[in-house]
Amino acid sequence: MTPPPPPPRKDFPAFPFAPYPIQAEFMSFLYGALSSGPGALALLESPTGTGKTLSIICSALQWLLDRRDAAATAPAHPSGGAGPGEDDDEPDWMRDFTPLPPEKESTKKKPKPPAIRKAAGRRPRRRWEFLLEEYESDGEDGARHGVGKRAHCGSSSSSDGEELDEEEEEVTPKVYFTSRTHSQLSQFVGELKRTEFAGRIRTVCLGSRKNLCINKDVLKLGSANRINERCLELQKNKKSSKIKVEDDKRKARQAKNSCGCPMLRNRSLQKEFRSEVSNQGALDIEDLAHIGKKIGTCPYYGSRDMVRSADLVVLPYQSLLLKSARESLGLNLKNSVVIIDEAHNLADSLTNMYNSKITSSQLKAVLSHLDAYLNRFDNVLGAGNRRYIQTLTVLTRSFLRALINNQDGASTMSSMTINQFLFSLDIDNINIVKLCQYVKESNIIHKVSGYANKIPSIQDGVNQFNLQREHDEGSIIACFQALVDFLRSLLNSNDDGRIIVAKQKLSGQPEEAYLKFVMLCAEKIFSEVTRDAYAVILAGGTLQPIEETRLRLCPSLPPTDIKFFTCNHIVPPESILPIAVTRGPSGMTFDFSYNSRSSPSMIEELGRFICNIVTVVPEGVVMFFSSYDYERRVYDAWTTAGTISKICKKKHVFREPRNSADVESVLNKYKETIQSCSKNSQGQGINGALLLAVVGGKISEGINFSDGMGRCVIMVGLPYPSPSDVELVETIKHIETISSSFLVGDDKASGRKYDDECELQPGYDILRKCTKGGREYYENLCMKAVNQSIGRAIRHINDYAAMLLVDSRYAQASSSKSFSCPTDKLPQWIKARLSCAQNYGEVHRLLHQFFKFNKQKR
Repeated sequence: MTPPPPPPRKDFPAFPFAPYPIQAEFMSFLYGALSSGPGALALLESPTGTGKTLSIICSALQWLLDRRDAAATAPAHPSGGAGPGEDDDEPDWMRDFTPLPPEKESTKKKPKPPAIRKAAGRRPRRRWEFLLEEYESDGEDGARHGVGKRAHCGSSSSSDGEELDEEEEEVTPKVYFTSRTHSQLSQFVGELKRTEFAGRIRTVCLGSRKNLCINKDVLKLGSANRINERCLELQKNKKSSKIKVEDDKRKARQAKNSCGCPMLRNRSLQKEFRSEVSNQGALDIEDLAHIGKKIGTCPYYGSRDMVRSADLVVLPYQSLLLKSARESLGLNLKNSVVIIDEAHNLADSLTNMYNSKITSSQLKAVLSHLDAYLNRFDNVLGAGNRRYIQTLTVLTRSFLRALINNQDGASTMSSMTINQFLFSLDIDNINIVKLCQYVKESNIIHKVSGYANKIPSIQDGVNQFNLQREHDEGSIIACFQALVDFLRSLLNSNDDGRIIVAKQKLSGQPEEAYLKFVMLCAEKIFSEVTRDAYAVILAGGTLQPIEETRLRLCPSLPPTDIKFFTCNHIVPPESILPIAVTRGPSGMTFDFSYNSRSSPSMIEELGRFICNIVTVVPEGVVMFFSSYDYERRVYDAWTTAGTISKICKKKHVFREPRNSADVESVLNKYKETIQSCSKNSQGQGINGALLLAVVGGKISEGINFSDGMGRCVIMVGLPYPSPSDVELVETIKHIETISSSFLVGDDKASGRKYDDECELQPGYDILRKCTKGGREYYENLCMKAVNQSIGRAIRHINDYAAMLLVDSRYAQASSSKSFSCPTDKLPQWIKARLSCAQNYGEVHRLLHQFFKFNKQKR
């Protein structure tokens, strides 16, 4: 019997203080949306700085506890009312959960062929350790998925019977909270610690190996890909050992010690880690890493083993939304709540996870290593291994052939469907499903790469890769992995994505040729989550327009079935001053469109504008440019013209670094400068700092510029993405297609007008062809970036800031023949206060009055 949904709630006792009205409304709406499940889908939009995270925690976790209380007190079925094999006392969400049976591994090992045994007796063992065991595939689909199977050294879910008894029962329902970055997840855990749920709810935070690995030898490799590779390499001996030891305690202990990573050899330490984490309550990534170092055991796998018993799982996008990652981690979404934060670009985030790319140099490396391996072991390889390795070789040669540029000056860039790509290379008859299964099960990647690393003659053949070992693409394993990822991409449906073929240019600086699969169908990926989850919640500061979200994630779902909540900001209207700035101090019209923004006169006028702004705005000013290249161009011009020197008389100037590792240092110096100026303020001289940042960079998302850190945010121009971007053009075409096909009475053939086009058209031509969906998406990309950037300044109810939108296009009216008015897509709480200044004098006056009023008010 299904337990009755918890009654609507207006009170949320776990909230650490009296909530503001919009926070109470947010929590009530979220609670009601969860109660309307199963299958509920809700979008909750709450501006940055309104306490959204805390509201999510107090509402969702309260619902979780109430749901369990309701299930515990629900009356049993009448006698005979339950279905066959069902427990009358169990609620339906428990009956629906059916664990998959554990995978059985064959305990029989095929004997080596006589040729191998003879050769092994007379050859150095160093070579034969790379020889593959005989492989025989079974079944055409090649699917061998084991949800819940997490094979690693020291795993509490191994096939060892002793350990199976220790595995805790799966807790359902549970809440999965996911966000894009580890810093956002740490912020979530920090807010959780402010509530009583930190001690009542069993919480586990999952992170990447790079963030949680404590093996110094592995961690020093630097890049995430190489750390992942090395971690998996260290555990490769474990699987074969485990097959031998199912009922042998003595040998089981030997198997436990066979792992190559010292942080996973002692299972008792893993158990101690789990106990320590459970006792301490809610912990973030840094806390887990610290405990792992203190105990001397791996926090990455230790935290993974706690997922089954957790009530709340906090994890990054990739771990939850990527199907292969869910299976690897053993995540069971059945009857659980999934909350996706920072969901303003969710569709693009989903598709980007499934993109794959392989370069010509990677293909050449794979080919040389496969050839060398096949030449060395051809006479002793079994028929199955030989056949699959030869197939890999054929495919690799075909992919390289696709990247050879014709001598007739043909286009270097083309796009095609999966079927067109396969037919063009005459490889449509190859069973890629079974090939991918072979690569997964045979250990071919590590055998071939291991042989290549040990044999100097092979290394000499690919010296270019020895020079690139510090880069991800320089790793032999990474090259093979890129090939496998691309092969898996070819298993998608024909309409799910496009293959981009970028051939090497014949003249000029040679650019790396590559093949890239661009996933376009976000609906397919999202449905894999919604199909199992009890409810899915999308939260963010700017989620509108809702129709685009619905069209890309769940087009078959009627708009009325999507619950949507939005609210104003908690700050009073007089605490923000958004202005559309159309002209500079000399009266020149600001036009930062692509063709005008680089003119010396425009850059000079922008410099005069900033020189005036820094005199009237106190403390910190953050100025956003559309790209790093344009920011550099403006900065260099200002330096030459002496503009930077003039600005520095009032504010120190800082620039956002391209390297994300340096961002924190720059931000700290920026903050210290502002604080120092505030303490020593005399009304004259330097009064703060100016930070030059880039839309879409590290600073524009996830960094909070509260109080003096951001008294004014300046957006220079409209940051439209480049229409020459191949992937963007394909996405626009796809969205135009699905938007046309879902319009009632529309000619569906027009929605397919792009399907058979292989040669890429200029982006502007594509945009001109778009009737609605594609163009809307292009505009929304721009304004979502604007909204994310300017929303950084207001963080709490007592904060105040000005927002200057510097471009005459911000003041233009909508036209059916052109793009819509950009300000129509601003958040309501900003749009309601927006004023359009016709000259700089008006801007200066409004700023002076605004800061004078707010200074006196406080």
